[in-house]
Amino acid sequence: MQRNNNLKNMRSSYEQDQLLESNIDKNPFIQFTNWFEQVIKARIIDPNAMILATASKKGIPSARVVLLKDYDKTGFTFYTNYGSKKGKELTENPNASLLFWWKELERQIRIEGKIKKISKKESIEYFNLRPLKSRYGALASNQSEVVESREALEKKFSDLEKIFGDNPPMPENWGGYKLVPFKFEFWQGRQDRLHDRICYEKVKNDWKIYRLQP
Repeated sequence: MQRNNNLKNMRSSYEQDQLLESNIDKNPFIQFTNWFEQVIKARIIDPNAMILATASKKGIPSARVVLLKDYDKTGFTFYTNYGSKKGKELTENPNASLLFWWKELERQIRIEGKIKKISKKESIEYFNLRPLKSRYGALASNQSEVVESREALEKKFSDLEKIFGDNPPMPENWGGYKLVPFKFEFWQGRQDRLHDRICYEKVKNDWKIYRLQP
């Protein structure tokens, strides 16, 4: 196998901004909002895309991109099939982490916490806001299960459309999860690899703030 030596020379110089203890909010949710609003203003594609990392009960990790669909002072919400690989892993091990990476602003946010299901009522409300075809996609797919072929999946999708028309029901094994954080890390790229890393860690009912070496 031919080695790609160009990888050794691939690097960027981060020079856009800085993250100092003097310019952050003491509340990590407000700090998240401040950064997220800047991401929206910058018109970055898929600003709510985040990497969700989970692990099995044996500690084997897996990660994938999901979309943030809501957040408040209690946590960060996304939706999925409860029978999917991530759903099964979250049943076995509710510890998880989120990673937001916004290259254009040279920033990332890591969030660690425990996962819990949101109410079925909240899930139904969101499900009914989704585009019709997306609702059928959720209904037709037993996510992460083996499927015979693309054609078989599309036929199931089409058959369900004929049955339910404009009102497909939310699948029983589909809904929302909320990650309730106990740790945040805000990362701002800086020159010479001396990046800023500011952490918030939950200690009882307060947030302890400290800086990590890059």
